[in-house]
Amino acid sequence: MRPCWRIKASFRLTIKTRSFTVSTRSCQRLKAASSEFSRQLEDIHMNVEARLATLIGPAAGRLHTARSRNDQVALDFRLWVKEELQKCEGMLTSLIAAFLDRAEEHAETVMPGFTHLQTAQPVTFGHHCMAYVEMFGRDRQRVRHAIEHMDESPIGAAALAGTGFPIDRHMTAKALGFREPTRNSIDTVSDRDFALEFLSIASICAVHLSRLAEEIVIWSTPQFGFVRLSDAFSTGSSIMPQKKNPDAAELVRAKTGRINGSLIALLTVMKGLPLAYSKDMQEDKEQVFDSAESLELAIAAMTGMVRDMTIRADRMKAAAGSGYSTATDLADWLVREAGLPFRDAHHVTGRAVALAEQKACELAELSLADLQAIHPDITDKVFGVLTVEASVASRTSFGGTAPSEVRMQIAWWRTRN
Repeated sequence: MRPCWRIKASFRLTIKTRSFTVSTRSCQRLKAASSEFSRQLEDIHMNVEARLATLIGPAAGRLHTARSRNDQVALDFRLWVKEELQKCEGMLTSLIAAFLDRAEEHAETVMPGFTHLQTAQPVTFGHHCMAYVEMFGRDRQRVRHAIEHMDESPIGAAALAGTGFPIDRHMTAKALGFREPTRNSIDTVSDRDFALEFLSIASICAVHLSRLAEEIVIWSTPQFGFVRLSDAFSTGSSIMPQKKNPDAAELVRAKTGRINGSLIALLTVMKGLPLAYSKDMQEDKEQVFDSAESLELAIAAMTGMVRDMTIRADRMKAAAGSGYSTATDLADWLVREAGLPFRDAHHVTGRAVALAEQKACELAELSLADLQAIHPDITDKVFGVLTVEASVASRTSFGGTAPSEVRMQIAWWRTRN
């Protein structure tokens, strides 16, 4: 737990009612005194009140009027989670920008596309980068929706039933930076949906980061050699001088289990609680604080890695043509040019791949006579689609891997904020 944080969170609260205002200067002095937490007092709320009393005198005793610890802690926690979501939004925007720059730089860099981690069809590295732009773009959108969902002020709900004091919850909500006050006092003090939603968003984002980390780990192996990480994001072995370990990516991958565990932990805490407040809910903070710290670290590390890593286009291109990755292009050509039904074209292509395997050569290295022996309608025009460059250039459907499409998607994302 981070008790010092709790003090700082409470100090963020700007207290403003019709009869009582704590000046900005006083709040600054409270914040500066955050290290003076006394365990002789019952909790953080009493510490704030005691500290305020030393600054402004007996008027501090009015601090608890029309309030309860239940709505106060709900307020503090919402303020913190809202601020954290806003921070995550900015960090995700930076990560997306890093991918857009790499995608633009490598819109024509050919690499193998995989399914089942087996070579499937050639794609461009720019297109692959844009897949992550889409993923992290959805994460950012979820963050924005979460901010909108939670933009309601709990203060004034008191213990669970509201208050008889003539308070103006709408004014207080605006003073605290919320859109409006919550609408049911019982739900207000028992609600931790905003914390669960934060953890849910964090978990999904962490999964995306972990998938990327896994690819970087694979790509940086000598067997693939698609990327090279600098010393800033890798370490050497203590006994094997030739090794360069992608430690940063591995740690990002590991953080996912920790964040996912926090989501399950808080869901389990909340699942059996009757309305309204129960002390069980005190267990919400540790999970959220830890996940926020882990997620921030993972996003920052991954943004750095994306910008830092050296792309080895030669290795990518060499691998792009392996495993007969242009076989689908041959089948498509047979459908377009020879008029074959796709199932027949698939069968013909399978025979061509088998012949290439027998001859230990690539499809493009088969002779026209070889191909015509499999199907007489094949002409020399077929060789125009059997290179990896021709393959990616032909995928011009919306959202496809053709460089022209990749650049169009980059331009669209550049207009998003």
